[in-house]
Amino acid sequence: MNIKQAKEYIKNSINLYLKKNEFGEYRVPVVRQRPIFLLGAPGIGKTAIMEQIAQELGVALVSYSMTHHTRQSALGLPFITQKNFGGKEYNVSEYTMSEIIASIYDTMEESGIKEGILFLDEINCVSETLAPSMLQFLQYKVFGRHQVPEGWVIVTAGNPPEYNKSVREFDVVTMDRLKLLEVEPDLRIWKEYARERRLHPAIVNFLDLKKDYFYCMEMTTKGRSFVTARGWEDLSQMLFLYEEDQLPVEENLVGQYIRNDRIVKEFTAYYDLFNKYKKDYQINEILEGRAPEQAIVRAREASFDERLSLLGMLLDRVQVDMKEVMEQAAYLTDLLVLLKAVKSKAAQMSVEQVIAQLEQMAEGRKKLLENLQTANSLSDAERKKHLLILRFLEERRKELYTGDIATGDAAFAFLKEKYDADVAGMRQETVRVQGELAALFGFVEEAFSQDGAGGAVKISGNEMLILVTELTVDNASAQFIATFGSPEYQRHNQELMLSERSEDIKAQIAELDLTV
Repeated sequence: MNIKQAKEYIKNSINLYLKKNEFGEYRVPVVRQRPIFLLGAPGIGKTAIMEQIAQELGVALVSYSMTHHTRQSALGLPFITQKNFGGKEYNVSEYTMSEIIASIYDTMEESGIKEGILFLDEINCVSETLAPSMLQFLQYKVFGRHQVPEGWVIVTAGNPPEYNKSVREFDVVTMDRLKLLEVEPDLRIWKEYARERRLHPAIVNFLDLKKDYFYCMEMTTKGRSFVTARGWEDLSQMLFLYEEDQLPVEENLVGQYIRNDRIVKEFTAYYDLFNKYKKDYQINEILEGRAPEQAIVRAREASFDERLSLLGMLLDRVQVDMKEVMEQAAYLTDLLVLLKAVKSKAAQMSVEQVIAQLEQMAEGRKKLLENLQTANSLSDAERKKHLLILRFLEERRKELYTGDIATGDAAFAFLKEKYDADVAGMRQETVRVQGELAALFGFVEEAFSQDGAGGAVKISGNEMLILVTELTVDNASAQFIATFGSPEYQRHNQELMLSERSEDIKAQIAELDLTV
Protein backbone atom coordinates (compact mmCIF):
# COMPACT_ATOMS: atom_id res chain seq x y z
CA MET A 1 0.00 0.00 0.00
CA ASN A 2 1.06 3.64 -0.31
CA ILE A 3 1.64 5.97 2.63
CA LYS A 4 -1.77 7.65 2.26
CA GLN A 5 -3.59 4.32 2.46
CA ALA A 6 -1.50 3.39 5.50
CA LYS A 7 -2.40 6.69 7.16
CA GLU A 8 -6.13 6.10 6.72
CA TYR A 9 -5.85 2.54 7.99
CA ILE A 10 -3.96 3.67 11.10
CA LYS A 11 -6.50 6.47 11.75
CA ASN A 12 -9.36 4.00 11.52
CA SER A 13 -7.59 1.53 13.82
CA ILE A 14 -6.91 4.21 16.44
CA ASN A 15 -10.52 5.39 16.34
CA LEU A 16 -11.72 1.81 16.88
CA TYR A 17 -9.24 1.17 19.70
CA LEU A 18 -10.42 4.34 21.47
CA LYS A 19 -14.13 3.50 21.25
CA LYS A 20 -15.84 3.15 24.65
CA ASN A 21 -18.94 1.39 25.90
CA GLU A 22 -21.74 2.93 27.95
CA PHE A 23 -19.64 2.62 31.13
CA GLY A 24 -16.66 4.51 29.66
CA GLU A 25 -14.57 1.35 29.20
CA TYR A 26 -12.56 0.74 26.04
CA ARG A 27 -14.45 -1.78 23.92
CA VAL A 28 -11.27 -3.43 22.62
CA PRO A 29 -9.32 -4.74 25.65
CA VAL A 30 -5.67 -3.69 25.87
CA VAL A 31 -4.46 -7.24 25.28
CA ARG A 32 -6.44 -7.32 21.98
CA GLN A 33 -5.21 -3.94 20.75
CA ARG A 34 -2.58 -5.22 18.38
CA PRO A 35 0.19 -2.66 17.82
CA ILE A 36 0.52 -1.55 14.21
CA PHE A 37 3.86 -2.28 12.51
CA LEU A 38 4.58 0.10 9.63
CA LEU A 39 7.28 -1.46 7.45
CA GLY A 40 8.81 0.63 4.70
CA ALA A 41 11.98 2.03 3.21
CA PRO A 42 13.72 4.94 4.98
CA GLY A 43 12.57 8.49 4.25
CA ILE A 44 9.19 7.39 2.94
CA GLY A 45 7.20 9.52 5.41
CA LYS A 46 6.34 7.12 8.24
CA THR A 47 7.07 9.64 11.00
CA ALA A 48 5.36 12.48 9.10
CA ILE A 49 2.04 10.64 8.84
CA MET A 50 2.05 9.92 12.58
CA GLU A 51 2.27 13.65 13.28
CA GLN A 52 -0.58 14.28 10.82
CA ILE A 53 -2.74 11.56 12.41
CA ALA A 54 -2.25 13.00 15.91
CA GLN A 55 -3.15 16.48 14.65
CA GLU A 56 -6.26 15.30 12.79
CA LEU A 57 -7.54 13.11 15.65
CA GLY A 58 -6.71 15.66 18.36
CA VAL A 59 -4.68 13.15 20.40
CA ALA A 60 -1.16 13.39 21.80
CA LEU A 61 1.92 11.85 20.22
CA VAL A 62 5.03 10.54 21.97
CA SER A 63 7.80 9.37 19.62
CA TYR A 64 10.91 7.35 20.34
CA SER A 65 13.59 5.77 18.18
CA MET A 66 14.26 2.36 19.69
CA THR A 67 17.85 2.25 18.44
CA HIS A 68 18.72 4.77 21.16
CA HIS A 69 17.45 2.58 23.99
CA THR A 70 19.16 0.01 26.15
CA ARG A 71 17.40 -2.44 28.43
CA GLN A 72 17.89 -0.02 31.34
CA SER A 73 16.40 3.07 29.67
CA ALA A 74 13.41 1.21 28.23
CA LEU A 75 12.58 -1.01 31.20
CA GLY A 76 13.87 1.08 34.09
CA LEU A 77 16.75 0.61 36.54
CA PRO A 78 16.70 -1.99 39.36
CA PHE A 79 16.65 -0.90 42.99
CA ILE A 80 16.30 -2.73 46.33
CA THR A 81 13.21 -2.29 48.48
CA GLN A 82 11.90 -4.09 51.55
CA LYS A 83 8.66 -6.06 51.65
CA ASN A 84 6.92 -8.10 54.35
CA PHE A 85 5.91 -11.66 53.51
CA GLY A 86 4.42 -13.87 56.23
CA GLY A 87 5.63 -11.54 58.94
CA LYS A 88 9.23 -11.46 57.71
CA GLU A 89 11.12 -8.62 55.97
CA TYR A 90 12.78 -9.39 52.64
CA ASN A 91 14.95 -7.37 50.28
CA VAL A 92 13.24 -7.32 46.87
CA SER A 93 14.42 -6.04 43.47
CA GLU A 94 12.07 -3.62 41.75
CA TYR A 95 12.47 -1.35 38.76
CA THR A 96 12.11 2.37 38.28
CA MET A 97 9.65 3.57 35.66
CA SER A 98 10.72 3.27 32.04
CA GLU A 99 11.81 6.50 30.40
CA ILE A 100 9.26 5.84 27.66
CA ILE A 101 6.33 5.32 30.04
CA ALA A 102 7.39 8.35 32.09
CA SER A 103 7.33 10.49 28.90
CA ILE A 104 3.71 9.50 28.27
CA TYR A 105 2.67 10.57 31.77
CA ASP A 106 4.66 13.82 31.41
CA THR A 107 2.88 14.57 28.13
CA MET A 108 -0.55 13.91 29.65
CA GLU A 109 0.27 16.10 32.66
CA GLU A 110 1.65 19.01 30.64
CA SER A 111 -0.85 18.98 27.77
CA GLY A 112 -4.02 17.85 29.55
CA ILE A 113 -4.65 15.39 26.69
CA LYS A 114 -5.26 11.90 28.11
CA GLU A 115 -5.35 9.81 24.93
CA GLY A 116 -2.60 9.46 22.39
CA ILE A 117 -0.23 7.48 20.22
CA LEU A 118 3.05 5.95 21.38
CA PHE A 119 5.13 5.77 18.21
CA LEU A 120 8.23 3.57 18.39
CA ASP A 121 10.41 3.91 15.32
CA GLU A 122 13.02 1.34 14.22
CA ILE A 123 11.34 -1.24 16.42
CA ASN A 124 13.11 -4.07 14.60
CA CYS A 125 16.53 -2.60 15.45
CA VAL A 126 16.33 -2.90 19.25
CA SER A 127 19.48 -3.85 21.15
CA GLU A 128 20.17 -7.51 21.87
CA THR A 129 19.54 -6.99 25.58
CA LEU A 130 16.13 -5.45 24.95
CA ALA A 131 14.87 -7.90 22.31
CA PRO A 132 13.49 -10.55 24.75
CA SER A 133 11.31 -7.94 26.47
CA MET A 134 9.64 -6.77 23.23
CA LEU A 135 7.27 -9.75 23.03
CA GLN A 136 5.83 -8.91 26.46
CA PHE A 137 5.56 -5.26 25.50
CA LEU A 138 3.83 -5.91 22.17
CA GLN A 139 1.22 -8.16 23.76
CA TYR A 140 0.61 -6.58 27.14
CA LYS A 141 1.81 -2.97 26.57
CA VAL A 142 4.20 -3.29 29.53
CA PHE A 143 7.77 -2.01 29.89
CA GLY A 144 9.26 -3.59 33.02
CA ARG A 145 6.50 -3.43 35.65
CA HIS A 146 4.82 -0.36 34.23
CA GLN A 147 2.03 -0.49 31.68
CA VAL A 148 1.32 1.97 28.88
CA PRO A 149 -1.65 4.05 30.17
CA GLU A 150 -5.13 3.20 28.93
CA GLY A 151 -6.14 5.26 25.92
CA TRP A 152 -2.69 5.11 24.35
CA VAL A 153 -2.38 3.20 21.09
CA ILE A 154 0.97 1.74 20.04
CA VAL A 155 2.22 2.21 16.49
CA THR A 156 5.65 0.93 15.52
CA ALA A 157 7.76 1.34 12.40
CA GLY A 158 10.85 -0.17 10.88
CA ASN A 159 12.90 -0.61 7.72
CA PRO A 160 13.22 -3.83 5.70
CA PRO A 161 16.55 -5.65 6.32
CA GLU A 162 17.97 -4.67 2.91
CA TYR A 163 18.13 -1.03 4.08
CA ASN A 164 19.51 -1.49 7.59
CA LYS A 165 22.15 -3.93 8.77
CA SER A 166 20.90 -3.64 12.37
CA VAL A 167 17.46 -5.08 11.55
CA ARG A 168 16.36 -8.18 13.45
CA GLU A 169 13.60 -10.07 11.69
CA PHE A 170 10.72 -10.78 14.05
CA ASP A 171 9.80 -14.41 14.62
CA VAL A 172 6.29 -15.79 14.07
CA VAL A 173 5.35 -15.42 17.74
CA THR A 174 6.13 -11.69 17.64
CA MET A 175 4.60 -11.03 14.22
CA ASP A 176 1.40 -12.77 15.38
CA ARG A 177 0.92 -9.89 17.83
CA LEU A 178 1.27 -7.10 15.24
CA LYS A 179 -0.84 -5.61 12.46
CA LEU A 180 1.66 -5.40 9.60
CA LEU A 181 1.40 -2.61 6.99
CA GLU A 182 3.98 -2.76 4.19
CA VAL A 183 4.39 0.65 2.54
CA GLU A 184 5.84 1.43 -0.88
CA PRO A 185 6.94 4.83 -2.29
CA ASP A 186 4.28 6.53 -4.43
CA LEU A 187 5.08 9.80 -6.21
CA ARG A 188 1.43 10.69 -6.84
CA ILE A 189 0.63 10.52 -3.13
CA TRP A 190 3.82 12.35 -2.17
CA LYS A 191 2.88 15.19 -4.52
CA GLU A 192 -0.30 15.77 -2.50
CA TYR A 193 1.88 16.13 0.59
CA ALA A 194 4.33 18.34 -1.31
CA ARG A 195 1.52 20.68 -2.37
CA GLU A 196 0.22 20.90 1.20
CA ARG A 197 3.67 21.67 2.60
CA ARG A 198 4.55 23.99 -0.31
CA LEU A 199 7.76 22.26 -1.26
CA HIS A 200 9.94 24.00 -3.82
CA PRO A 201 8.25 23.99 -7.26
CA ALA A 202 11.53 23.17 -9.00
CA ILE A 203 11.62 19.84 -7.14
CA VAL A 204 7.96 19.01 -7.82
CA ASN A 205 8.28 19.93 -11.51
CA PHE A 206 11.54 17.99 -11.87
CA LEU A 207 9.95 14.85 -10.43
CA ASP A 208 6.96 15.28 -12.76
CA LEU A 209 9.44 14.99 -15.61
CA LYS A 210 11.68 12.36 -13.99
CA LYS A 211 9.33 10.13 -12.02
CA ASP A 212 11.91 7.36 -11.56
CA TYR A 213 14.12 9.78 -9.62
CA PHE A 214 11.62 10.25 -6.79
CA TYR A 215 12.89 7.28 -4.79
CA CYS A 216 15.69 4.91 -5.68
CA MET A 217 18.31 2.68 -4.10
CA GLU A 218 21.31 1.48 -6.10
CA MET A 219 24.63 -0.22 -5.43
CA THR A 220 27.62 1.54 -7.03
CA THR A 221 31.38 1.17 -6.89
CA LYS A 222 31.34 3.86 -4.18
CA GLY A 223 28.77 1.98 -2.10
CA ARG A 224 25.01 2.41 -1.74
CA SER A 225 23.46 5.28 -3.70
CA PHE A 226 20.05 6.48 -2.58
CA VAL A 227 17.36 9.12 -3.01
CA THR A 228 14.43 9.42 -0.59
CA ALA A 229 11.34 11.54 -0.06
CA ARG A 230 12.97 12.92 3.09
CA GLY A 231 15.97 14.03 1.03
CA TRP A 232 13.80 15.96 -1.44
CA GLU A 233 11.88 17.66 1.37
CA ASP A 234 15.02 18.71 3.24
CA LEU A 235 16.56 19.99 0.00
CA SER A 236 13.39 22.02 -0.65
CA GLN A 237 13.75 23.94 2.61
CA MET A 238 17.41 24.64 1.92
CA LEU A 239 16.67 25.91 -1.62
CA PHE A 240 14.24 28.49 -0.24
CA LEU A 241 16.86 29.68 2.29
CA TYR A 242 19.59 29.86 -0.36
CA GLU A 243 17.30 31.93 -2.57
CA GLU A 244 16.49 34.33 0.27
CA ASP A 245 20.20 35.03 0.75
CA GLN A 246 20.89 34.93 -3.01
CA LEU A 247 23.43 32.13 -2.65
CA PRO A 248 24.35 29.98 -5.66
CA VAL A 249 22.83 26.50 -5.72
CA GLU A 250 25.52 24.06 -6.86
CA GLU A 251 26.00 20.30 -7.03
CA ASN A 252 27.78 20.25 -3.67
CA LEU A 253 24.63 21.50 -1.94
CA VAL A 254 22.24 19.18 -3.79
CA GLY A 255 24.54 16.22 -3.15
CA GLN A 256 24.20 16.65 0.61
CA TYR A 257 20.54 15.61 0.33
CA ILE A 258 20.35 13.58 -2.90
CA ARG A 259 22.92 10.80 -2.70
CA ASN A 260 23.05 9.84 -6.36
CA ASP A 261 25.62 11.53 -8.63
CA ARG A 262 23.56 11.23 -11.82
CA ILE A 263 20.40 12.68 -10.26
CA VAL A 264 22.40 15.45 -8.55
CA LYS A 265 23.81 16.58 -11.89
CA GLU A 266 20.43 16.44 -13.65
CA PHE A 267 18.53 18.25 -10.92
CA THR A 268 21.14 21.01 -10.57
CA ALA A 269 21.01 21.59 -14.34
CA TYR A 270 17.21 21.61 -14.24
CA TYR A 271 17.16 24.04 -11.30
CA ASP A 272 19.23 26.52 -13.35
CA LEU A 273 16.88 26.04 -16.31
CA PHE A 274 13.85 26.47 -14.04
CA ASN A 275 15.13 29.87 -12.85
CA LYS A 276 15.89 30.86 -16.43
CA TYR A 277 12.28 30.07 -17.40
CA LYS A 278 11.04 32.16 -14.49
CA LYS A 279 13.05 35.14 -15.69
CA ASP A 280 12.43 34.71 -19.42
CA TYR A 281 8.67 34.29 -19.14
CA GLN A 282 8.21 37.24 -16.73
CA ILE A 283 5.92 35.42 -14.30
CA ASN A 284 4.82 38.61 -12.51
CA GLU A 285 3.56 40.19 -15.72
CA ILE A 286 1.64 37.05 -16.71
CA LEU A 287 -0.18 36.90 -13.36
CA GLU A 288 -0.96 40.61 -13.49
CA GLY A 289 -2.77 40.02 -16.79
CA ARG A 290 -0.03 41.68 -18.83
CA ALA A 291 1.55 38.63 -20.45
CA PRO A 292 4.20 39.75 -22.98
CA GLU A 293 3.44 38.67 -26.54
CA GLN A 294 6.84 36.98 -26.79
CA ALA A 295 6.03 34.89 -23.71
CA ILE A 296 2.77 33.68 -25.29
CA VAL A 297 4.51 32.84 -28.58
CA ARG A 298 7.38 31.05 -26.82
CA ALA A 299 5.00 29.03 -24.61
CA ARG A 300 2.95 28.02 -27.66
CA GLU A 301 6.05 26.74 -29.46
CA ALA A 302 7.77 25.23 -26.40
CA SER A 303 8.30 21.53 -25.76
CA PHE A 304 5.89 19.81 -23.39
CA ASP A 305 8.59 19.64 -20.69
CA GLU A 306 9.06 23.42 -20.86
CA ARG A 307 5.31 24.00 -20.84
CA LEU A 308 4.96 21.78 -17.79
CA SER A 309 7.70 23.69 -15.95
CA LEU A 310 6.11 27.04 -16.82
CA LEU A 311 2.69 25.89 -15.69
CA GLY A 312 4.21 24.59 -12.45
CA MET A 313 5.79 27.97 -11.71
CA LEU A 314 2.57 29.86 -12.34
CA LEU A 315 0.46 27.41 -10.35
CA ASP A 316 2.81 27.43 -7.39
CA ARG A 317 2.74 31.21 -7.16
CA VAL A 318 -1.07 31.39 -7.29
CA GLN A 319 -1.56 28.47 -4.89
CA VAL A 320 0.79 29.98 -2.31
CA ASP A 321 -1.20 33.24 -2.48
CA MET A 322 -4.52 31.37 -2.16
CA LYS A 323 -3.23 29.46 0.86
CA GLU A 324 -2.23 32.71 2.58
CA VAL A 325 -5.71 34.15 2.01
CA MET A 326 -7.33 31.03 3.51
CA GLU A 327 -4.98 31.18 6.53
CA GLN A 328 -5.93 34.82 7.05
CA ALA A 329 -9.62 33.93 6.80
CA ALA A 330 -9.22 31.17 9.42
CA TYR A 331 -7.45 33.59 11.77
CA LEU A 332 -10.13 36.27 11.38
CA THR A 333 -12.94 33.75 11.92
CA ASP A 334 -11.46 32.56 15.23
CA LEU A 335 -10.59 36.09 16.34
CA LEU A 336 -14.18 37.21 15.73
CA VAL A 337 -15.41 34.81 18.44
CA LEU A 338 -13.07 36.42 20.98
CA LEU A 339 -14.06 39.96 20.02
CA LYS A 340 -17.75 39.11 20.36
CA ALA A 341 -17.02 38.02 23.94
CA VAL A 342 -15.45 41.44 24.59
CA LYS A 343 -18.39 43.24 22.94
CA SER A 344 -20.96 41.46 25.15
CA LYS A 345 -19.48 43.07 28.31
CA ALA A 346 -17.77 46.21 26.99
CA ALA A 347 -20.54 48.60 28.13
CA GLN A 348 -20.15 47.46 31.74
CA MET A 349 -16.34 47.45 31.75
CA SER A 350 -13.64 50.05 32.17
CA VAL A 351 -10.70 50.28 29.78
CA GLU A 352 -8.54 48.56 32.40
CA GLN A 353 -10.98 45.65 32.55
CA VAL A 354 -10.96 45.33 28.75
CA ILE A 355 -7.16 45.27 28.85
CA ALA A 356 -7.30 42.59 31.56
CA GLN A 357 -9.72 40.52 29.45
CA LEU A 358 -7.41 40.73 26.43
CA GLU A 359 -4.49 39.66 28.62
CA GLN A 360 -6.52 36.73 29.95
CA MET A 361 -7.44 35.69 26.41
CA ALA A 362 -3.79 35.89 25.34
CA GLU A 363 -2.67 33.77 28.29
CA GLY A 364 -5.36 31.20 27.50
CA ARG A 365 -4.25 31.08 23.87
CA LYS A 366 -0.60 30.70 24.92
CA LYS A 367 -1.52 27.82 27.20
CA LEU A 368 -3.52 26.13 24.43
CA LEU A 369 -0.59 26.55 22.05
CA GLU A 370 1.86 25.11 24.57
CA ASN A 371 -0.41 22.15 25.31
CA LEU A 372 -0.83 21.28 21.65
CA GLN A 373 2.91 21.64 21.03
CA THR A 374 3.70 19.44 24.03
CA ALA A 375 1.29 16.81 22.74
CA ASN A 376 2.78 17.03 19.20
CA SER A 377 -0.75 17.49 17.85
CA LEU A 378 -0.39 20.95 16.28
CA SER A 379 -0.32 21.42 12.51
CA ASP A 380 1.64 24.25 10.89
CA ALA A 381 -1.60 25.95 9.78
CA GLU A 382 -3.11 25.81 13.28
CA ARG A 383 0.12 27.07 14.83
CA LYS A 384 0.19 30.06 12.48
CA LYS A 385 -3.47 30.85 13.26
CA HIS A 386 -2.85 30.83 17.02
CA LEU A 387 0.24 33.02 16.65
CA LEU A 388 -1.68 35.56 14.54
CA ILE A 389 -4.42 35.74 17.19
CA LEU A 390 -1.82 36.15 19.92
CA ARG A 391 -0.13 38.98 18.03
CA PHE A 392 -3.44 40.81 17.57
CA LEU A 393 -4.39 40.48 21.26
CA GLU A 394 -0.98 41.54 22.57
CA GLU A 395 -0.55 44.49 20.20
CA ARG A 396 -4.05 45.83 20.90
CA ARG A 397 -3.54 45.42 24.64
CA LYS A 398 -0.35 47.49 24.51
CA GLU A 399 -2.04 50.17 22.37
CA LEU A 400 -4.97 50.43 24.78
CA TYR A 401 -2.61 50.60 27.75
CA THR A 402 -0.59 53.49 26.30
CA GLY A 403 -3.53 55.29 24.60
CA ASP A 404 -6.06 57.82 25.88
CA ILE A 405 -9.28 55.82 25.43
CA ALA A 406 -11.70 56.50 28.31
CA THR A 407 -14.49 53.87 28.28
CA GLY A 408 -15.05 50.16 27.67
CA ASP A 409 -17.29 50.90 24.67
CA ALA A 410 -14.58 53.10 23.15
CA ALA A 411 -12.03 50.34 23.77
CA PHE A 412 -14.18 47.84 21.89
CA ALA A 413 -14.71 50.35 19.06
CA PHE A 414 -10.92 50.59 18.80
CA LEU A 415 -10.60 46.79 18.64
CA LYS A 416 -13.32 46.60 15.99
CA GLU A 417 -11.59 49.25 13.90
CA LYS A 418 -8.35 47.24 13.91
CA TYR A 419 -10.22 44.01 13.15
CA ASP A 420 -12.15 45.64 10.29
CA ALA A 421 -8.86 46.88 8.85
CA ASP A 422 -7.54 43.29 8.80
CA VAL A 423 -10.77 42.11 7.15
CA ALA A 424 -10.48 44.85 4.52
CA GLY A 425 -6.88 43.84 3.87
CA MET A 426 -7.93 40.21 3.39
CA ARG A 427 -10.70 41.22 1.00
CA GLN A 428 -8.30 43.34 -1.01
CA GLU A 429 -5.84 40.44 -1.18
CA THR A 430 -8.67 38.09 -2.19
CA VAL A 431 -9.55 40.31 -5.14
CA ARG A 432 -5.89 40.44 -6.17
CA VAL A 433 -5.55 36.65 -6.03
CA GLN A 434 -8.79 36.19 -7.97
CA GLY A 435 -7.23 38.44 -10.60
CA GLU A 436 -4.10 36.25 -10.62
CA LEU A 437 -6.25 33.17 -11.13
CA ALA A 438 -8.19 34.78 -13.97
CA ALA A 439 -4.91 35.89 -15.59
CA LEU A 440 -3.52 32.36 -15.28
CA PHE A 441 -6.55 30.87 -17.04
CA GLY A 442 -6.36 33.59 -19.69
CA PHE A 443 -2.69 32.87 -20.38
CA VAL A 444 -3.24 29.10 -20.62
CA GLU A 445 -6.18 29.68 -22.99
CA GLU A 446 -4.14 32.02 -25.18
CA ALA A 447 -0.94 30.01 -25.24
CA PHE A 448 -2.07 26.40 -25.20
CA SER A 449 -5.61 26.09 -26.61
CA GLN A 450 -6.02 24.90 -30.18
CA ASP A 451 -8.50 25.87 -32.87
CA GLY A 452 -11.28 23.37 -33.42
CA ALA A 453 -12.92 22.46 -36.71
CA GLY A 454 -13.12 25.50 -38.95
CA GLY A 455 -11.29 27.56 -36.34
CA ALA A 456 -14.59 28.47 -34.69
CA VAL A 457 -14.06 26.80 -31.32
CA LYS A 458 -11.04 26.75 -29.05
CA ILE A 459 -10.23 23.28 -27.69
CA SER A 460 -8.48 23.12 -24.35
CA GLY A 461 -5.14 21.33 -24.40
CA ASN A 462 -3.50 19.05 -21.87
CA GLU A 463 -2.19 22.10 -20.02
CA MET A 464 -5.71 23.26 -19.18
CA LEU A 465 -6.59 19.79 -17.93
CA ILE A 466 -3.50 19.83 -15.69
CA LEU A 467 -4.36 23.31 -14.40
CA VAL A 468 -7.96 22.43 -13.51
CA THR A 469 -6.90 19.12 -11.95
CA GLU A 470 -4.18 20.69 -9.79
CA LEU A 471 -6.55 23.40 -8.56
CA THR A 472 -9.12 20.73 -7.71
CA VAL A 473 -6.88 18.36 -5.74
CA ASP A 474 -4.99 21.05 -3.81
CA ASN A 475 -6.74 21.75 -0.49
CA ALA A 476 -5.98 25.47 -0.30
CA SER A 477 -6.97 26.28 -3.89
CA ALA A 478 -10.12 24.13 -3.69
CA GLN A 479 -11.15 25.96 -0.49
CA PHE A 480 -10.36 29.35 -2.01
CA ILE A 481 -12.45 28.68 -5.13
CA ALA A 482 -15.31 27.21 -3.09
CA THR A 483 -15.30 30.24 -0.76
CA PHE A 484 -14.66 33.13 -3.14
CA GLY A 485 -15.49 31.67 -6.54
CA SER A 486 -13.76 31.61 -9.92
CA PRO A 487 -15.89 31.85 -13.09
CA GLU A 488 -12.91 30.74 -15.20
CA TYR A 489 -12.38 27.59 -13.13
CA GLN A 490 -16.09 26.71 -13.14
CA ARG A 491 -16.34 27.16 -16.90
CA HIS A 492 -13.30 25.07 -17.76
CA ASN A 493 -14.11 22.43 -15.19
CA GLN A 494 -17.56 22.02 -16.70
CA GLU A 495 -16.16 21.92 -20.25
CA LEU A 496 -13.61 19.25 -19.34
CA MET A 497 -16.21 17.15 -17.55
CA LEU A 498 -18.55 17.38 -20.55
CA SER A 499 -15.70 16.54 -22.89
CA GLU A 500 -14.74 13.54 -20.77
CA ARG A 501 -18.36 12.38 -20.70
CA SER A 502 -18.56 12.77 -24.47
CA GLU A 503 -15.49 10.58 -24.94
CA ASP A 504 -17.02 7.94 -22.64
CA ILE A 505 -20.20 7.89 -24.72
CA LYS A 506 -18.20 7.56 -27.95
CA ALA A 507 -16.24 4.65 -26.49
CA GLN A 508 -19.43 2.89 -25.41
CA ILE A 509 -20.95 3.33 -28.88
CA ALA A 510 -17.81 1.94 -30.47
CA GLU A 511 -17.99 -1.12 -28.22
CA LEU A 512 -21.58 -1.76 -29.32
CA ASP A 513 -20.47 -1.80 -32.98
CA LEU A 514 -23.61 -0.06 -34.24
CA THR A 515 -22.17 0.78 -37.64
CA VAL A 516 -24.43 0.22 -40.66
